[in-house]
Amino acid sequence: MTRTANPALSAFAFFAIAFLLASYFTFAAVQGNFGLFQRAIVQAEAQDLAAQLARVQAEIDHMENLTLRLSDDFLDLDLLDEQARSVLGLLRFDEIVIQ
Repeated sequence: MTRTANPALSAFAFFAIAFLLASYFTFAAVQGNFGLFQRAIVQAEAQDLAAQLARVQAEIDHMENLTLRLSDDFLDLDLLDEQARSVLGLLRFDEIVIQ
C-alpha cells in the first residue's frame, strides 16, 4: 500500500512557502541594507554633501582670490591696507580711535 499525499495540503504548503519567500524578499528590498529606504537616505546625504562641497569650493575660490590679490605679481593696495589694519592694528595719522 502506497500512501498518497493530500493534494490540498501540498498545494497549501507550496503557496505558504512561496508567500513567505515573497514576503521576505519584499521586506529585504524595502527595509534591507540595500533597500529603497536606505537608498533614499544615501541620496539625501549625497545632496547634502554636494551642497557642502559647493560651499567649500566657493570659500576656496574666495581665498584663492585674496591670495592672488596679495601676491607679488598683483598687489591690491586696498586689501593690503585692510589687512594691515586688522592684523597689525595700524592706523593712518589722521584717524581717531574710539574704544
